[in-house]
Amino acid sequence: MRRRNARTLWAEKIAKGTTSGAERVSSQEFGVRRAYEGDVIGIDPSLRGTGLAVLRFTPNSGVEAVLCASRTLRLGAKLSMSACLGEIYKGVSDLIEEWPIRHVALEQTIYVQNFQTALILGAARGAAISAASVFGKPVFEYPPLRVKQAVVGFGRASKQQVAGMTRRILSLSEELPFDESDAAAIALCHAYTWRG
Repeated sequence: MRRRNARTLWAEKIAKGTTSGAERVSSQEFGVRRAYEGDVIGIDPSLRGTGLAVLRFTPNSGVEAVLCASRTLRLGAKLSMSACLGEIYKGVSDLIEEWPIRHVALEQTIYVQNFQTALILGAARGAAISAASVFGKPVFEYPPLRVKQAVVGFGRASKQQVAGMTRRILSLSEELPFDESDAAAIALCHAYTWRG
């Protein structure tokens, strides 16, 4: 018997369930959750290079997800920290205004060796979360290992492996830049694990 990876298992888990007979059972009766439906912004927060990706999930469309938009907020070293935070806030706000966003998903900070780096990363995350909050969008956070496991199948995947698998899942002609592919992977992880 062929061993299935975590991504395949997640995909099976979100599929609608039916009985073995001809009678259909609703997802609530059967205890199987419905597939995620709607647009998600995935955010890979960083002060100088925040990745953003909007994915649309339409169950029963024959396509796992569609990439609506993606961008990396490249903010130069000469830009002050406060100006960078403003640009992150604006970048997230612009996408929320442009697309019918249902949820916002971002990567959790698990462990950072340098205290200063942790503060800066926390500020970048705060700017993104603030934008979502002002627009009344629910925010969901996922550990990096969980994102990689949901998308690639194992938690220690490289950025290249995440970019490659994200390209395959979204049927893209070429790989996204790493920050954007990480953001798309976070949105995919949210859709695969959403309990709604």
